[in-house]
Amino acid sequence: MEDIKLTKLAKCAGCGAKVGAGVLAKLLDGIRVHEDPNLLVGFDKSDDASVYKVTEDLALVQTVDFFPPIDDDPYTFGQIAATNALSDVYAMGGEPKLALNIMAVPENLPKEAVHALLRGGYDKVYEAGAIITGGHSILDEEPKYGLAVTGFVHPDKLLKNCGAKAGDVLFLTKPLGIGILTTAAKADLASPETMEFAKKLMTTLNKGARDVMVKYRVHACTDVTGFSLMGHGLEMAQGSDMELVIDTTAVDFVPEARELAEMGILPAGMYRNRHFAERWVDAGSVPLAVQDILYDPQTSGGLLIAVDPEDADAMYEELKTAVPSAQRIGCVRPYGGGKRIFLQ
Repeated sequence: MEDIKLTKLAKCAGCGAKVGAGVLAKLLDGIRVHEDPNLLVGFDKSDDASVYKVTEDLALVQTVDFFPPIDDDPYTFGQIAATNALSDVYAMGGEPKLALNIMAVPENLPKEAVHALLRGGYDKVYEAGAIITGGHSILDEEPKYGLAVTGFVHPDKLLKNCGAKAGDVLFLTKPLGIGILTTAAKADLASPETMEFAKKLMTTLNKGARDVMVKYRVHACTDVTGFSLMGHGLEMAQGSDMELVIDTTAVDFVPEARELAEMGILPAGMYRNRHFAERWVDAGSVPLAVQDILYDPQTSGGLLIAVDPEDADAMYEELKTAVPSAQRIGCVRPYGGGKRIFLQ
């Protein structure tokens, strides 16, 4: 097991392997969406999961997420992939209930490693209060793992990424910089202490953030993953027909992330995200390295939450003890035409 280096078997790590948002939009363009009054959220909405109304009091939240290794240790990789997949349900305000494994493994990968990978996923799913009921696996030279997750939410309490209102306060619940760190780790440029911290972040469920935010008047929410804070923020701004103001001095970065960004240690996904979102962003005088971190693809990142300003202080106090990093990072204001995100 100690000789296994899972990340050496993959070209990209974690959510950095995602198809870029701009490319994805082109791939989906023109695909017919069937009408169903009970389909509350479908793939055409660029949201975190689909939502289907079953009764007046119950809706199903469904999502699927998988990716290549982001850590050499199979158990840790399994934990991170599961945490990331569960996050989409939390971002919709839901509670995960059922999960199915999705796995691709090389034929020569030791069974002990496969067992450890699956055990990592199982442990996180059980921590979330859900259960794994099966799955599907195939042989592949590049390992991949993730989950299809089903959760429940009350139809009237569903959170989308497109409901932000003018005056809302923006919160973020985990530091940024994971993509930069995992890129640096491949070249042994990140310290062991920082990587341990990063793994702890990536294996922390967004359950705590979800449990707090559902108590307040949250108008929009999304998790910040492969499309970066800028990419997911842009989706929120466009979907809500608003614009976001981000105080970059209030955004928390993982230790060493800025130093590595200044050295040019950046994942390919950062450039894809910048290409997709940059024309909608007024960067002002924000340093380039800071901008790069805002475009950095996150794996198992935190939630971006838009909450009513009257609830902001109370929610902030609760978040401080419930999430890895409670950050009050900006506000929502009416769209004035042109740019959608303004950095300060």
